[in-house]
Amino acid sequence: MKTLVILAHPNIAASRVNQRWKEELLQYPNDIAIHEIYKEYPDWNIEVPKEQRLLEAYNHVILQFPLYWYSYPPLLKKWFDDVFAYGWAYGSTGDKLKGKKVGLAMSIGDKKENYSPEGSVSFTLDEVITPFKASTVHVGAVALPYFAVFGASFQASDEEINRSAKEYIDYIFTYQQ
Repeated sequence: MKTLVILAHPNIAASRVNQRWKEELLQYPNDIAIHEIYKEYPDWNIEVPKEQRLLEAYNHVILQFPLYWYSYPPLLKKWFDDVFAYGWAYGSTGDKLKGKKVGLAMSIGDKKENYSPEGSVSFTLDEVITPFKASTVHVGAVALPYFAVFGASFQASDEEINRSAKEYIDYIFTYQQ
């Protein structure tokens, strides 16, 4: 079974983490397909039927993105709004995502310790990503545990980023079956 990675980074070339993760993903073309929505839709005109067919073709989907203001990048939000349509993803006839496994792979600029009730964010990462989990459950998909790297903006060393790329592949293969 192949995994579809929906890669949503508005400036992948400037990203240390997401660029490195992409390089690692490309090493597994028989197991992982990458779909870069910022590259595919620079005009933000999402071809909904095409995206829906793509999702229908995979049982394991990972959404890879930098966490922006405790949420997703704007094109990924639009992608969700457009693609997860009533009658296709949910509603009385919307069952196309039912049973599919959906996970998140996030690069997070801040330190891990700030994602706690005592930290500067005041919320855990699990609390921050509740809308993702709720959307996944709402469409009948299975919400997988997330994969994340903290300190992506300035603290993570090249060694840590390289290690995270290998761990990301392990994460994908763990849930791919």
